[in-house]
Amino acid sequence: MRNWLVLLCPCVLGAALHLWHLWLRSPPPPRASGPGAAGQSALFPQLKFSHYDVVVGVLSARNNHELRNVIRNTWLKHLLQHPTLSQRVLVKFIIGARGCEVPVEDREDPYSCRLLNITNPVLNQEIEAFNFPEDTSSSRLSEDQVVSVSFQVLYPIVITSLGVFYDANDVGFQRNITVKLYQAEQEEALFVARFSPPSCGIQVNKLWYKPVEQFILPEAGEGTLPHEFMEGVEGVAGGFIYTIQEGDALLRSLHSRPQRLSNHIRDLRVEDALLQEESSIYDDIVFVDVVDTYRNVPAKLLNFYRWTVETTSFGLLLKTDDDCYIDLEAVFNRIAQKNLNGPNFWWGNFRLNWAVDRTGKWQELEYPSPAYPAFACGSGYVISKDIVDWLAGNSGRLKTYQGEDVSMGIWMAAIGPKRHQDSLWLCEKTCETGMLSSPQYSPQELSRLWELKELCGDPCQCEAKEQ
Repeated sequence: MRNWLVLLCPCVLGAALHLWHLWLRSPPPPRASGPGAAGQSALFPQLKFSHYDVVVGVLSARNNHELRNVIRNTWLKHLLQHPTLSQRVLVKFIIGARGCEVPVEDREDPYSCRLLNITNPVLNQEIEAFNFPEDTSSSRLSEDQVVSVSFQVLYPIVITSLGVFYDANDVGFQRNITVKLYQAEQEEALFVARFSPPSCGIQVNKLWYKPVEQFILPEAGEGTLPHEFMEGVEGVAGGFIYTIQEGDALLRSLHSRPQRLSNHIRDLRVEDALLQEESSIYDDIVFVDVVDTYRNVPAKLLNFYRWTVETTSFGLLLKTDDDCYIDLEAVFNRIAQKNLNGPNFWWGNFRLNWAVDRTGKWQELEYPSPAYPAFACGSGYVISKDIVDWLAGNSGRLKTYQGEDVSMGIWMAAIGPKRHQDSLWLCEKTCETGMLSSPQYSPQELSRLWELKELCGDPCQCEAKEQ
């Protein structure tokens, strides 16, 4: 059993899809006119006004103005100028309606909006990371068989001693016990403390401690304290004693928080105004009712699914990110070539048996399995409308996990869609002839890829063709 403690407050295509030659022959459907017809906030319901073969949702952060403008000047511009596809595809950027009101410097981590809630820190003094109440007995604790404690550090600390719970009625240890401190995902222990009958250490409250070589654990560091014991010996892993690193700097940071918060709120208001202006000019943003942080990206996606179902008639949905190269013409050509349609359909490049990360940006503490169900990598995928309907209808009940791609895999495991594996949805930043998508580009790199695409018809082989 693992007990997580926080210390120091311390990312098919529909059954109604026409065949390619029918698209070219059939007249385009009427388009809505007037300001805001296709770009209202998800907070305000809208009448359905047009049918689209594909809705494209582009996940975008509030401050990614440059990436959005590059998209508007590359593949989206090409789409809007296309004689037939422009009438068949609707593209929307998905943006959280609110920015996080906690400055980045004052958050527990840069991926969430949780305040690093440190008040009255104890400086220049050793502190027990955690302890047990005075009335805690060995028999009560052993029922849980806890032999490991995991922790997260939200401000740099210095480890000075390792400890272990052992209720020996103040007479010392009867058997050998070893405690090791690991940084998360590391195979080698940072340091070890061994307790034995002739070498018990010092008892403080309910734990016994031994000093170790001082070691700084940085902010956002994570680790675990496994407790190794002989068969038949009951016990609970203890903890450690630490001091706060750079306490004066922490005090200065806490003292400057009010002014930093005031400046941050002012900047958010400016950002709100810029986003509203951008939305009014381009009419291609859906503001979903979510605080725009990395941890909330799955919620952004579910809200967008709801918006599409409530406001738009469509056959398929393509999801991508604002740092991705997308070739929509290649997507439609592949649909025609491979006859990619039908209900309960999911088309992408799937990761299988992907290990669950317990640390870092992709940290997942709530999904219990060691591996995720199959999920499509984030550069792009396509799902049929019935899947979007299911996701939208169940959005209030679906649990969100650390990333939208793995969350999607977990949600889809419940309905078992027909997966169409296609390696041309690239998972890594690379260039391949005929690729449908490729992720993790800067605005300048995206512009260059599209330049080569328009020059040579292939962003990857342009130099060879020029020669």
